[in-house]
Amino acid sequence: MKRYIFFILFSLYAMSMAAQSSMTDTQVMEFLRKEIKKGTPQSQIVTKLMQSGVDISQIRRVRRTYEKMKKGSEAFGATDGAKTDGSSDDRTRKNNGQLTPTPKNRKVIAEETLKDYRENDEYAVGRISKERSIRNTYDEKDGEFLEMQEEMDDWLPQDTVAMYEALIKRLGKNKKEVWGRDIFNNRNLSFEPNMNMALPRNYRLGPGDAVFIDIYGASQKSIETTVAPDGIVTIEGFGPIQVSGLTVAQANERIRQKMGQRYSNSTIRLSVGQTHTIIVNVVGEVKTPGTYTLSAFATVFNALYMAGGIGDLGTLRNIKVYRGGRLISTVDVYDFLRRGHLSGNVRLADNDVIVVGAYDMLVQVSGKVKRPMFYEMKRGESLGTLIRYAGGFAGDAYSKSVRVRRKTGRQYSIFNVNEFEMSRFRLADEDSVSVDSVIPRYENMVEIKGAVFRPGMYEVGGQINSVRSLIHAAEGLTEVAFGTRGVLHRMKADRTLEVISVDIAGILTGKTADIPLQNEDLLFVPTRTEVKEEQTITIHGEVLYPGTYKYADNESLEDFILQAGGLKQSASTVRVDVSRRMVNPRAFTTDSIIARTYSFALKDGFVVDGVPGFVLEPYDEVFVRKSPGTSRQQNVTIEGEVMFAGSYTMSSRNTRLSDIFKSAGGATDMAYIQGARIERRLNDLEKKRIEENFKQKLDQEQKDMVQLAIKSNNAAIMQAMQNNREAAEKKFRLPDSYPVGIELDKAIANPGSDADVVLREGDRIIVPQYDGTVKISGAVMSPNSVGFVEGKNVAYYIDQAGGFASDAKRSKTYICYMNGKMAKVGHNARVRPGCEIIVPNRTQSRLSLAETLSIGSSAASIAAMMATIANLLR
Repeated sequence: MKRYIFFILFSLYAMSMAAQSSMTDTQVMEFLRKEIKKGTPQSQIVTKLMQSGVDISQIRRVRRTYEKMKKGSEAFGATDGAKTDGSSDDRTRKNNGQLTPTPKNRKVIAEETLKDYRENDEYAVGRISKERSIRNTYDEKDGEFLEMQEEMDDWLPQDTVAMYEALIKRLGKNKKEVWGRDIFNNRNLSFEPNMNMALPRNYRLGPGDAVFIDIYGASQKSIETTVAPDGIVTIEGFGPIQVSGLTVAQANERIRQKMGQRYSNSTIRLSVGQTHTIIVNVVGEVKTPGTYTLSAFATVFNALYMAGGIGDLGTLRNIKVYRGGRLISTVDVYDFLRRGHLSGNVRLADNDVIVVGAYDMLVQVSGKVKRPMFYEMKRGESLGTLIRYAGGFAGDAYSKSVRVRRKTGRQYSIFNVNEFEMSRFRLADEDSVSVDSVIPRYENMVEIKGAVFRPGMYEVGGQINSVRSLIHAAEGLTEVAFGTRGVLHRMKADRTLEVISVDIAGILTGKTADIPLQNEDLLFVPTRTEVKEEQTITIHGEVLYPGTYKYADNESLEDFILQAGGLKQSASTVRVDVSRRMVNPRAFTTDSIIARTYSFALKDGFVVDGVPGFVLEPYDEVFVRKSPGTSRQQNVTIEGEVMFAGSYTMSSRNTRLSDIFKSAGGATDMAYIQGARIERRLNDLEKKRIEENFKQKLDQEQKDMVQLAIKSNNAAIMQAMQNNREAAEKKFRLPDSYPVGIELDKAIANPGSDADVVLREGDRIIVPQYDGTVKISGAVMSPNSVGFVEGKNVAYYIDQAGGFASDAKRSKTYICYMNGKMAKVGHNARVRPGCEIIVPNRTQSRLSLAETLSIGSSAASIAAMMATIANLLR
């Protein structure tokens, strides 16, 4: 969106900024808009622009215009803070040398990456060759091509830049990582000088310096001027004054001498604002050797950063600075990295030359040092110096000896340098130093585990040298320790284990000789529970907290019942059984008796009848039975057209339909007794049976499908089978209740008869209002509901629905009554108020088991669901 807004605004302004090319600025922007919209790669856009005569200056002009227009009121003719007389109040200094390079405007990064990748990656060769072929006529203008891409990076897709960065990252994995070499490539560390610090005492004025002469006292005046290329400053009324090459103090003195007679009663002070620039030459093994324009405050590090940093062959330890053909400084970057010393990083002067030669030695250190990588070493530096450069040994390093691999010109040599020789051992170029880790063994350790107060590892030798001293050091045995026998694991000379039995109690009492310890011995002190099976007792039935408990000696039956929370209200006190396992460790044959049972009677929680003084033994199981004379309330609900609808408690196990109807006060004058029905809730046993039958039917269907798939060799059948099974399991949902067909009028007339059904907990009796309609559904011409007419048969009502449909299954027509019962037409089935006549469809697909169980509450669905549940409960 930003690009399109820019294009619209630019079109209004571009007429006055026409370029000297075959395309105007407006045409350039229109071209860019179209190509970006088409998704043209950036390299092709740049190539097409160059073919049309657009050069880098026009691209820069377009970009400057865009940036000005973004600033709003500052876009056209805004001042930079200068006075109208040409002077400026701003005396702060800015870096007036070359701009700090970034990965975006360093052409050398792209060029070097392309060059390296040609030599190292066949894929890149093909990619770059294709890109070069697109602009084959512009090979001699590669520099301009890259410049145009860089200028357009901010407002064109970053495909080219991203490609270059990926290539650089990939190449970097194959290059040697030398400590300190990337310091001048860090975009967050530019080494730019502080421009607004106090001028150094030895700073000498030169052409381009902004000079401020302040006169205060009897006279008040401020003069701003600039040192001319010939080294003079011109002051109105005083003429030219030569200041080039003078320090600030010397120039101040000369100005006073020149102007002092006129301003004898005033103070004259000279200061320097914006400083001049210098030309510095950086040559040798840097990424971009050349001549750079830098601030007069620039140092060697700033120049190296501008040159792109040290190259792969460049030295970090011997960078030389020449001034007037004389060596004035030698820079060692490692002094800065290790100690922060900047002694060699001198401030540069005009025409200084920085020479970066090739490195003398490059040595690799790997293994257990804090910073394993390559390091540049000077001739004569030792192995100890290299270890210090690497940050020292790691905590788990084997520092007694270090291995050095060296190329001797003919073959390799290995040197093992001990800790006393490291400071004297001199390194050579391409040496490879490896530091091993310590051996994962102990030289003075014994360990104790198990039933002691302080298990763990201890130093062997001195006070701890035997089993007795080790146990004393571990604060002794715990109360549960099995002290008659311990186990000592000992490592033999061939690193295999042997086990020594230890009489710990005998050693502690002095009855058995103490056993000396060796390095890496492990003493295990078992507990009594570890040397024998854990002993438990279990209680079942009518107690508050049934379960398994830890056995305790001398625990009685009463104690155990209290431990389990006591008896429930439903518990039987006349029958509590205890079963005891039969144990005979000396038997040679099996016994027909596998357990022994004891029965007890309780009163107020105490045994009143049974074995006297009975005490529980390990693994006893106690059974507290439920009293047969205890039962909880069981409720049923009656709803609809009765006098007192609501929930009622069944007074006996054979409470019948007529009993609850009578308790509810009978029917209202709006009740339709013949339409009453029962909704019965599924109990847990029924649900379990239905689920098991459902899974069995699915398994059988799956077996049939597998056989069919094997016979037809059709993988699609197997997939369909799996999909159908998953769909059926997902749809399967048990209903909360199902209807029970009743005849309430007969139950009321003949209480206790077969029609007067026995109720079950959770039953819901529904007595509806009179419904004077008959519903006709299924395969008829127009399914609807019509008024009930006494004496009319089924054919009459079918005609009211337009007659049978062409696909009707007439012989299967049935009636579903309001009371939940069904009847087939033709078997003396009569039409009653509120019923539904259902005509099945000849082509109607059979509902799956899961679909039937998840159907709603229409009359037809009720009928299908009742049949399904009946089948599943068989």
